[in-house]
Amino acid sequence: ANPILYFILSLPDSTIHRPPGPRAASKSACKPTEYPSHLSFLPQELANLTHLLYWPPTPGDEGDILASTSPQTSTYRLRGPAQASYALGGYLEAILVARDHRGRPKTHGGDLFRAQLLGPGLKAGVPGDVQDLENGTYLLSFPLLWAGQARVQVRLIHSSEAVGVLRRIWREKRATVDFRGYFRGPTGAEETVICNVDPQSTGAKGPTCQYRDVVSSELWFCAQPPTLPCNSLVGHSSGSYLKVTVPHDEALLAWNVTDKVLPQGISPIQIRMAATGNSSLALSPQLPCRPGLPASKPSGFYHQDVWHSLSCSGRSFSTADSILGCLAGHVIHMIGDSTLRQWWEYLRDKVPSLKPVDLHAIHQAGPLMAVETTRGIVLNWRAHGWPLRCLRAPVASLHSVAQELSGLAGGPHTVVVLGLGAHFTTFPPSIFVRRLAGIRAAVAALLAREPRTLVIIKLANTGYKSVYGSDWFTLQINRLLRAAFADLRVAFVDAWEMTSSLALPDNIHPGRLIVSNEVDVLLSFICPA
Repeated sequence: ANPILYFILSLPDSTIHRPPGPRAASKSACKPTEYPSHLSFLPQELANLTHLLYWPPTPGDEGDILASTSPQTSTYRLRGPAQASYALGGYLEAILVARDHRGRPKTHGGDLFRAQLLGPGLKAGVPGDVQDLENGTYLLSFPLLWAGQARVQVRLIHSSEAVGVLRRIWREKRATVDFRGYFRGPTGAEETVICNVDPQSTGAKGPTCQYRDVVSSELWFCAQPPTLPCNSLVGHSSGSYLKVTVPHDEALLAWNVTDKVLPQGISPIQIRMAATGNSSLALSPQLPCRPGLPASKPSGFYHQDVWHSLSCSGRSFSTADSILGCLAGHVIHMIGDSTLRQWWEYLRDKVPSLKPVDLHAIHQAGPLMAVETTRGIVLNWRAHGWPLRCLRAPVASLHSVAQELSGLAGGPHTVVVLGLGAHFTTFPPSIFVRRLAGIRAAVAALLAREPRTLVIIKLANTGYKSVYGSDWFTLQINRLLRAAFADLRVAFVDAWEMTSSLALPDNIHPGRLIVSNEVDVLLSFICPA
């Protein structure tokens, strides 16, 4: 194997030292962690979690599963009289009535429905807006963005009763998973313990080891090993999924009532082109894709399997040469989870001259690197650090996002892409909020020292439907992501809508069609029209 050489220059006047990874800061007794009041150190956008994460009340079913919302009996219909055809650029509206398994209308809201307008023959799709009237009825609204046939599809992702289970667990449980920490002594002997985001979740009966990130001050805890010191932590991996539900909870989250299509309530419609127009798509003149643009609702739609952004003028990069022309002279730093790693893998596979460099790293954790020397392109990806569900990886490789950003000079040739979400749904929202506060501060500092740096936030996509990772959790995660960076000059890639607009099965790791369109949006910000 070819060796990797690292050159380190030591400066005698240097006062700041960045260790290769988190280190043992102290030992603490197994008692509740005392964090400062969230109002004292969070950005104002994240301070009022009650408002930001509002969801309609979800009264329980009092143990009667048949009183929960049913995908078989819930119905929807057009809001007004049916028309022979509908005008391109207009809207289609419908009323949905949620019913329980006995067919009785519900009297409260809180269900998670997903509505789509699909054009199967045109490979088209757009997410519909679902307005919860909080009385058992929902107003559905669909923009009519292509000429031709279209049909409505509505899915019940989770009943309000299932959402109540998810909300209770998310707010009340410290963690629904744990992790393993591997300690190694001078003789090579190893000891393995449980680690987590707080001391209580390590299951430790005695002292715990505390690790503080040197940039963001984020904390991580491991049960103290039987004989080895805290600073001998060398490895990290996934642990166990914890039992957090009772049988009634599991019945409400069962596959037969989760992510199910409602019976068809509206016949397919015909969308006609405007009499004075010659375009089959409703695309108004748009600005080039640049950070800081206001979000549109919806953010875009598919037509012929191509995503059309409604907030800026997106471009298509269908060839390796077009991608190389865009990325030339750029260093791209991707930091996040495996759904962001898919972008790195797509570019590696799509562009033959973008050669991966074997850094002898664990693929799930990174770092991963690919280079194109003739065009001066460097493409990096690494995982976002703790908490990370992965195979065993060296602790020294698990850098926090804030730590990585603090080491970047930035500039017009630097692109930072952040993708977080899937690994935070197993903890209370406060854990993700604290992490976001540190990342937001690091992004703000990077843009302050070099405003020409391009920062792109990938929102979390659809996928999981369980108590450990659900689309309902992901919706809340995306609300927090948008709020955290709302006042910073960053760009967003709305992976949530890009994975919920077509009649494709949800997958936490979307297929190539979705990923290629996500990467096109990324490249449209790097190389705007």
